[in-house]
Amino acid sequence: MDAYELDDLTSERRQSGERYLEFIRASTLSTGIYALRAGDADPQRPHTEDEVYYVIRGRASIHVAGEDRPVQPGTVVFVAAGAEHRFHSIEEDLTVLVVFAPPRGSQAG
Repeated sequence: MDAYELDDLTSERRQSGERYLEFIRASTLSTGIYALRAGDADPQRPHTEDEVYYVIRGRASIHVAGEDRPVQPGTVVFVAAGAEHRFHSIEEDLTVLVVFAPPRGSQAG
């Protein structure tokens, strides 16, 4: 079994200097922690894999395929492969658990 602690993952992500830290990669999915600071612009572009976001902390809005909605701790959002999406209007530092299926980048051609 592999088990992870959010505080450890958050610390590792900060030390990496990157917004995204992948911590699970298997043949059928990958999982990571994504973080944006209040006021940041989200540079995401559409992905070639489906993804699920689970908001752990923070408050913002998300734009997916022409639709906007607020997000907060406990919000779950599905984003289909190829859909235009990004977080915006980030009011409080955002930490998000991200699950890609299949693994992130595996369908890029």
